[in-house]
Amino acid sequence: MRCISIVPLAAVLLAAPASYAQDSNTATAEFLGISGTDSGRATLTQSDGGVLFEIELSGVPPRKWVALHVHETGVCDPATGYKSAGAHFNPLGKKHGYLAADGPHAGDMPNQYVGDDGVLRTQVFDASVLLDDKDKGIRGRAIVVHAGSDDYRTDPAGGAGDRVACAVIK
Repeated sequence: MRCISIVPLAAVLLAAPASYAQDSNTATAEFLGISGTDSGRATLTQSDGGVLFEIELSGVPPRKWVALHVHETGVCDPATGYKSAGAHFNPLGKKHGYLAADGPHAGDMPNQYVGDDGVLRTQVFDASVLLDDKDKGIRGRAIVVHAGSDDYRTDPAGGAGDRVACAVIK
């Protein structure tokens, strides 16, 4: 006699390969532009030494350098000009900027250039953060793009100007 086993669907899904679920070493973030409309996407990949950000974002002021930061709060409300994202992610209480004597914040990243088409396309690595870490974790926080460039020394935000795009890291 043959024995037939019926496995509940939930058990099959739980045993499915990792490719069917979000890998714990990756995250995504959907950008909202200043008007609150979808304007781009970031894919984040964690390595042992930090996180690689791959970003494509449209509707950014063209032909200029803009600041890119991780902010402490994962709330992107265009009605507040994305001030809802709070300050830069700074778990170690450092000063702002790569050129500051006691800097940088963990969420400080290099300025990025926006092309003639108003699209920011970049790959940048931040060795000061991880996706899911008690102290350096950024999942659930926000990525913010500013209208101007970061001077890498002025506390608290490098004089980078208004926040023009925001994305919550998921």
